[in-house]
Amino acid sequence: MSPATDALSMTFAALSDPTRRAMLARLVQGEASVNELAAPFRMSLPAVSKHIKVLEKAGLLIKTRHAQQRPCKIDGEQLKQAVDWIEQYRQLWEGRLDRLDAYLLELHARESAAGPAQQEMAAIPDTSPPKATPDKARKNAGKPAQSASGPEKPKRTTRSARNPAPAKEKTDDDVLQQQIGFDF
Repeated sequence: MSPATDALSMTFAALSDPTRRAMLARLVQGEASVNELAAPFRMSLPAVSKHIKVLEKAGLLIKTRHAQQRPCKIDGEQLKQAVDWIEQYRQLWEGRLDRLDAYLLELHARESAAGPAQQEMAAIPDTSPPKATPDKARKNAGKPAQSASGPEKPKRTTRSARNPAPAKEKTDDDVLQQQIGFDF
């Protein structure tokens, strides 16, 4: 079966239009004639009939016959198949999210058990020089080599309760931070 003609694709295609979803919502209340289905919409009866044909072809509604009237009623079989298909993926994703939640709780427990000293060590950035890769070696082949000592970079420190930020003068950045309430 081609993707465009299988029942599930037709169901989702029919449900993709808000007008058709509104018609189905009306049919949940009970049978309705084409005129009753068309009443809330500002469209012609032929346009409403086209929407009904799409719903009928997808198996979401059935036209019955009562004398000269042809009321429409909802057929829930195709909706049930769509719900069952979605349910499979809901269960899959709930399982994945549950495993992710368990992993994050385990990770948080490990960090809590490690203590504050190890957490501070983990917060200190790695200041060692980057390792040369073959690509970088090729790029730097024609450039003069820097001395081993090289230009000194200032060491970065982390701030904690034991190592508060040093007092500093008010600068334009500080004033701006106070005005907008955002620390950058």
